[in-house]
Formats: sequence, C-alpha cells, structure tokens
Amino acid sequence: MASDKDNTANISLIEDFRPRLRKLIEVEFVLDHLNFLDNDNKDLIRTKARKESNLKAVDQLIDTIIRIRPLPNGWFREFVDALSAGGCKHAAIYVQDSPPCPALEAENDNCVRLIELLSPSLLEMKTTDVCLDCFARGILTPEDREIILAECKNRGNMGGARELLRRIVRFPPGWFSIFLKALQVTEHPDLFKELTGESPGDNLIGCVAAAAESPPKAVIVLRDYQMAVARPALEGKNIIICLPTGSGKTRVAVYITKEHLDSRRKEGRPGKVVVLVNKVPLVEQHYSTEFWKFLKNKYKVERVSGDSQLKISFTDIVQKNDIIICTAQILENYLERAHSGDDDGIKLSDLSLIVIDECHHTQKGGVYNHIMIRYLKQKHKNAKLKKEQKDTMAIPQILGLTASPGVGGAKKIEKAEEHILRICANLDAYKIMTGNLGENKKEPHKKIATAEERKEDPFGDVIKGIMNAIHIHAELNPTCDLGTQNYEQWVVQKEQNAAKEENQKVRVCAEHLRQYNEALYLGKTIRMWDAFSFLDKYFDEELKKKVAPEDEEAIIKTDTERFLFTLFKGNSKVKLQELAKLPQFENNSLAKLRTKILHEFTSREKARGIIFTKTRRSAIALAQWVQENSKFEEVGVKACHVIGGGGQSVVKPMTAAEQRDVLNKFQNAEINLLIATTVAEEGLDIAACNFVIRYELVTNEIAMIQARGRGRAEDSSYTLVAGEGSGVAERESVNEYREKMMSKAIDKVKKLDQEEYEKRIKEFQIQAIMEERVRTTKKKQKGMKKESPSKVKFSCRSCNKPVCSGEDVEIIENMHRVNVTPQFKELFIQRENTSLVKRLLDYETNGFIACKDCGQRWGSMMLYRGIECPCLHVKNFLVMYDEKRKNINKWSELGIQLPAFDYAEHARSVAESSEDEESM
Repeated sequence: MASDKDNTANISLIEDFRPRLRKLIEVEFVLDHLNFLDNDNKDLIRTKARKESNLKAVDQLIDTIIRIRPLPNGWFREFVDALSAGGCKHAAIYVQDSPPCPALEAENDNCVRLIELLSPSLLEMKTTDVCLDCFARGILTPEDREIILAECKNRGNMGGARELLRRIVRFPPGWFSIFLKALQVTEHPDLFKELTGESPGDNLIGCVAAAAESPPKAVIVLRDYQMAVARPALEGKNIIICLPTGSGKTRVAVYITKEHLDSRRKEGRPGKVVVLVNKVPLVEQHYSTEFWKFLKNKYKVERVSGDSQLKISFTDIVQKNDIIICTAQILENYLERAHSGDDDGIKLSDLSLIVIDECHHTQKGGVYNHIMIRYLKQKHKNAKLKKEQKDTMAIPQILGLTASPGVGGAKKIEKAEEHILRICANLDAYKIMTGNLGENKKEPHKKIATAEERKEDPFGDVIKGIMNAIHIHAELNPTCDLGTQNYEQWVVQKEQNAAKEENQKVRVCAEHLRQYNEALYLGKTIRMWDAFSFLDKYFDEELKKKVAPEDEEAIIKTDTERFLFTLFKGNSKVKLQELAKLPQFENNSLAKLRTKILHEFTSREKARGIIFTKTRRSAIALAQWVQENSKFEEVGVKACHVIGGGGQSVVKPMTAAEQRDVLNKFQNAEINLLIATTVAEEGLDIAACNFVIRYELVTNEIAMIQARGRGRAEDSSYTLVAGEGSGVAERESVNEYREKMMSKAIDKVKKLDQEEYEKRIKEFQIQAIMEERVRTTKKKQKGMKKESPSKVKFSCRSCNKPVCSGEDVEIIENMHRVNVTPQFKELFIQRENTSLVKRLLDYETNGFIACKDCGQRWGSMMLYRGIECPCLHVKNFLVMYDEKRKNINKWSELGIQLPAFDYAEHARSVAESSEDEESM
C-alpha cells in the first residue's frame, strides 16, 4: 500500500516532468487504460482535447490526478501502465524517474527539431508505405497506424504524413534511426539524404548510425503436404483445401496466388486476385501477416472492409491493385451494382482468382453462396453459349480454404457425404484436397471435467422469486423452466406480441424478465457477483433513461415501471448482494475451471492457453475473475478477454484494433491466458497454445475442431469443463461422432469416380440455381410496394406515442433512415454515448436519441456532412401499415420505398436558418 509520502513524491515527479509529458502524452489513448479516473473527468479531458488541444488536455489530466483525494491504492502503477499501453512509452520512462542521460536526451531533442524543420519536405513521403514499415519496426502502435491510414484516406497523403511525424517523435530515443531505415526501405533516398546529409549507402554517425540495409524479400517455402494439396490449383483447377487449424492453409493460398499472377504475367494476360473473408479482423490479419508480407515486392496488395475509414470506390481499388483482401459482402455489393447496370460495379470477368477463406460457410443464405451462385449461373450460361458457338464470359478460378466442412447436422454417413458434395458443388470444386501431415500433425490430449450440480442455490432462488412476482403482476404463465434458452425464446415472443397489442404492462415486464433470465445463466456459469453486478448495472441504466437532461420536462414512470424498480431496489437487491459474497454457494464448474488453470500453469514451464466461453459478458467476467484472484497471480497467470466486434447495445464490442492489440500481447507473451468468445475459434491467427479449455460451451463439430486446433504446441491439452446435467458433455460426444463421420464422408467423396463426382456436382449446382430463381421471384413479389410512404406510421415502442409517418423519413446512402423535420425534433431528447462514436468520411455518430416522454431509445444522432440528422433504428418503433401493427427488426422488412435524402435542399435550409439567427 502506497504511503502519503510515496504519493507526494510521485505527484512531485509528474509535476517536475510536466513540460516534457505535455509533448509525449496522447491523452485519448491513455484515458482508455485509466480506471482510477471516473467517466465524468475522462469526458471533460476528452472534450478539452477535441475542442482545444492535446497539450491543454494533458494539463487537465495532470491537474485532475493531483486534485484526487484520497488517491486510490495502485494509482501510480496504473498511470505508468496506462502510458505504456496507450503508446506513450517515452512518457512512462520519465514518470518512473528514469529519463535518458542528458547527452541522449539532447540528441533526441535535436532529432525532433530536425523533423520539425524539414517537415515541408517530409510531407511528400509515400505515407502508407512508411507507416506500415514504421509499424512493423515498432515505432508506431496499432492505434497510430489506424489513425495515420485514416488521415491518408480522409485528408490525403500530406495529412497522413503530418500525423505520422507527430506520433513517431513521442517514442523513446532510437526512433530516429528506425525512421531512417523505414525511409530507406520504402525508397526515399532524397528524404534520407536531407535528414542525414549522406546517401543511404554511406556510413552514418550519431543518432543515425544504426541505419541498415533493406531486408531481403520474404520467401514462401511450402512443406510437402502443403505442396501436394496445392498442385491442382497450380494447374488452374478449382479446389477446396481442407487442412487442420494451424497447418498453413493461408500460406498455401499466398503461394498459389503468387504462382497464378506470375503465370498470367508471363502469358501477357491480366491477373486480379480477390481474397474473401467472413470477419473484419481477418482482413487486416491476412493482409499484414501473409499476402502483403510475402507479395509486396512484386504485386500491389490492398485491403478493404466495412471498417475502412474512407468510403472510396471499391472498383477503383480493384483496378489499381493486383491482390485485394476484403469482406465478402463488399464484393457481393459491387457484383450486384454491375448486375443492375451501374458503371461503378465489378464483374466476375474482372477477376482471375477468388480465394474464399473458411469456405464451409458457402451454404444456402450465406454471402459466399450468393457470390458463387452468380459464378455458377455464368458457368452454365457459358456452356450454352459455347454450344451455340458464341463468345463466352471469362470466370475466375476458385480456391476454397477450410479446416472442416462439417456434416450439416447429418446423422448418417450418406447425408454427411451429400453435405460435403453440396459444399464442393457450391464452390465448383474439381476436388477436395486433404493432406497427410505426418510428423507435422499435432493432436492435443483430450479430457472432460464434469462438475457436480450444486445442492443449494439461494441466489438463484431469490431471482426466481422476483420473476414469479412479475409473472403474477403481468398475468403471465411460462411453459418452461426459468434460466433456460426456451424461457428466453418464450419471453421474447411475449414482448413482441405485447408491443403489437400496445400492452405496455406486459411488454415492460417481459423486458425485465429477460434480464433476470440472463442473470440466472450468469449465476449458473460465472460468479454470483457477476450476475448481481449485471442486474445492478441494468437497473442503473434504466433509471438514467428516466432522468431528463437539464431544461427538459421530467420523464414519466408508469405504475408497472415503479413496481419493477421497487421489486429490485428494495429487499431483493440487498439479499442478492449479501448472497453474492458467500463462496459456499458458488457453482462447481468455476471450481473445476480454477483447478484446471492452476494445474496447467504449475505443471508446464511456459503455459499459454485459451478458454472459450459462450457470451461476451461471460468472457469479460471470467477475465475479471482471473485477474482478481491472487492464486492465479502467484503462478504467473496474465489474462485478458477477446470478444467479437459486431454491434451490440448491452455489451460494448471490441474494435478490430483492440482485438489485434490483445492478440499481439498474447503473441509476445505479455498475456498468457486468453478468454474468448467464438470470435477466436475460427480464422484468427493466434500464437501456438499448449492448452485449450471450452467452458460450458458446445456448438457444432466445426467449432470443436477449430477450437481444438488452437492447441498447436507439443504436448497440448484440450479440456471441456461442464456442469453435471447441462448436456454439454453429451453434445461434445455427438460432435466427436460427427467429426469421425465427416472424415469418412470426405474419404468417400475423394474415392468417387471423377465422372460420377462431376455428375452429382452438376445436379446439386442445377438445384442451387433453380432454388435461387425461386427465391429471387419471391423476393420480387414481396419487394418494394409502390405505395405512398405516408401510409406507414411509426409510434414509440415503449409508450405508443405517435412519432412520424414514412414520408418524413429519408434515406442517406441507401443505408441510414433519418428524420430531419422540425416537428420530429420536438419529440426526442439527445444523450451522449461515448461507446457509440463512429467517424467516417462523410458522417459521424456520437450520441443517441430517446423519446422525450418515456426515455425509450429511438436511434442515434448522426452528423452528415455538417447537418445533424436523427437516425432511426426501426426495431425501436412499432410500425402501423395496412391497419396492422408490426414488429420490424430491419428496414428491409418494411417493403416501402422511402424518399432519398436531398442534401442540397437541407443544406440550404440550415444555411438560411443560421443567417436568420445571426441577424437577430
């Protein structure tokens, strides 16, 4: 525990180095890692940084820390760690009272001054290339790289260069020589000479003495089994490569891509490769660790995803590059544009090779399958044109990658074989290739640890008592056990029906019951304290919704809401809080997990593992449980969670940058235990582990194989921890049976006579094309009705207040539905939501809008090219159409064409109203 004397000394140290820290701290990133500051102070500091300057924000941060009384235990260590984690390691060095020697400090200051003096010339650098090289050499953080690349796209090359120069000078001494290496490697001899007075090949002195020669080109070397599976693709055939997780499928794809482009270049034919992935983080991973790394010296490689900061034309990116890594939906969108006659579209004939990662997702309804249906239609059309001796359209070669095609829920070998043949048909595969890994194959030791069901659960009993009180109040009679998936489905249906019937009593009760059901699940699988914290936070958030901003009328609580708040905030909360502290009632699965983790970390010299769990909330809670347990700290456990990046209002998702940061730390052994949702099961490149645990989680045989494959190190283990009677262990046994059945089915498919194989493939392809035609016809019939938007009415889902009609709602970029009418503005209040902030080229979202009467969220506030546009989320409204009330989750389900947003007209109105205000 730090004494007052220590605190005084540490504060004095920070004050002494304040002039230096002002230049070295990037406030935004450091605040993300500071937990001893409350959110209000953080928001004030962030506002200062955005509205005034980073320098003033650093002053406010230091002043805030100095004012805190009493300072919490461990605050100084946390501040130092936050500086390091936020990319301000040079500042961390000063704060720890270990600044560089005066000579080195003066030399570093001279280097910074040199950059400032020569910045007009340096702004001409090829920023993207220099940025990526600097990042690879460790003088830019992942956040730095993301911001610099965004600046390049938003404000051009020079804007990105300014940001790059501003950030590299914050690194500890030594950054200058590394920066020179980056300029040398990225072919900037003039800039190199301007900074050093020497040519790149000459000897350098002083702080630039370490400038090195350009690294050799990365060479792709395949193992025998990798070359064997690649061979048909090298001959131009469509194949599926099926190799275990961690056996180098992507490396094989890089090799095939290189050979494909090389051969086309020799033949004088254009080559264009698109690599498709199904998750945003995989775009950056495949780009930086595989395709760009090995092919950058010979070919232009670029990546695009829905997270890309700049919404430039995908068509331009495809035209200007040889290899493009992107999410599948982007390609599908541009193929559809071309199909609709848009000049800005992409045709299959523009591509020469499509690589499909995790290709087992090429099934009915998936985006991979939509792309491949286009391919199959053109292929069969080409066959017809050929017979008529007419010109055909070129179609690309297809390469599918998977660790497991699965069996599609089959119970018999025949159905499993059919499933695999359908995948082959959907990908137009000549063959499915599997490899004999021989001594390269690593199978982890498998174990199932079953935990006894707990004899008493007073915590769960209190929650069930509350739920039964709500059932009586709302006159609800559940038909299934509380705390189960079936109950959740039942209560969601009740909420939707109540919203349609405008029965607010039942609707609100159903919402609360769903939260209690989630708490029961948490109490069964994680700590009771996590379940209690979840409920407590939920009710705090709900109460905040009922508090109006300043100068607004109070938001009314209904009798039912008062009943529900009182039910929890009264004796129930106190009872739950007390019970959550009693260790004798904790679930036994958690005790089994504790034993397993301690065993792994005490029996191995260097343990490194992953725990897979079901939900984002359970992943975060498990990570906190490990971090707060001193037993784990004693044996050297350093844990962190990694969760998905999809939007979710209850649990804040992880950004792609945050995921990469955690995985990099795991790679570098800063973290040795990952607690992950299924985001880490498939595709993501994770360092070799020597143990994998699935905690109360079983999905299908594909996920089991993917998760088990994460244990890549020698002598690795795979453990399933499951509660007695949960059915988890039984489902795992079913998956094992399906895995064996899948292997047999693949062998049977491989042994088929080629003629018989192609005949069956063709049948499945024709069937798929016919099903697509039926689907398209139905979609057209169900498509946009030529009705006036005024016939659609929207009311608040919570209080049923009429809000607007369809004619008030306009569409921006075919994506965002906004209502900018003056009447609508009077109906909502605006609240800030820092976790929602999203900035793109033309628009940003930084808050949400809520009903002025009841506090129900309606959507987000979007700033579109300078105009504030309330953006509506249709799931938060009750829709009235044809005198029928409807629950709609997506705007596409509405079926009415809404008017396009007229930016010029609205901009003129805003300008006129501004002039009127100024003249008053």
